[in-house]
Amino acid sequence: ADVVIVVAITNTQAKSAAHGISLFLVEEGMPGFKKGRKLDKIGLKAQDTAELFFDDVRLPGSALLGQENKGFIYLMQELPQERLIIADMAIASSEFMFEETRNYVKERKAFGKTVSRLQTIQHKLAEMKTDICVGRAFLDQCLELHNQGRLDSNTASMAKFWASDLQNRVATQCLQMHGGWGYMWEYPIAKAFVDSRVQPIYGGSNEI
Repeated sequence: ADVVIVVAITNTQAKSAAHGISLFLVEEGMPGFKKGRKLDKIGLKAQDTAELFFDDVRLPGSALLGQENKGFIYLMQELPQERLIIADMAIASSEFMFEETRNYVKERKAFGKTVSRLQTIQHKLAEMKTDICVGRAFLDQCLELHNQGRLDSNTASMAKFWASDLQNRVATQCLQMHGGWGYMWEYPIAKAFVDSRVQPIYGGSNEI
């Protein structure tokens, strides 16, 4: 990226840390600002994540994004939408992984018949499909609330928690149904599995 948004403390005497934070636009090439190495993540390989270094960086007043000391308020205002996006990605990924797996077990054979004919597999697929449909219904409700400007932080947090947790359960079960081939990068389920792991972490970890 040519521009990064930096969250910085601008008032050390504020009544709380949240009241002394501002947002700044820092452009590539500014004196003292450097990008470090790209970090080697286990998933989301298409999204570069790098170290950033700041050495006595001085910014013009025009670099301030919004009002001074209002940065935390801006971040909190957008947090419900961020968590809604994570939930949407989680449900979409769950739907994709389910369809990939359902198609795969219809073709994979064990003991002379396709895996999809095993009752245990049928039960697991039915349970996953039910959970995904419940998650989709809740997410669609959240999207409608967002379109109306009525999505609150609590509801968005519940959506993010439920959907990202579901995504990881689905990823684990779907990879298991692929057997040893699910552990190979050439199968989409392997990439979906590692990409799923970060979902309960960013956007505010599910435990917090």
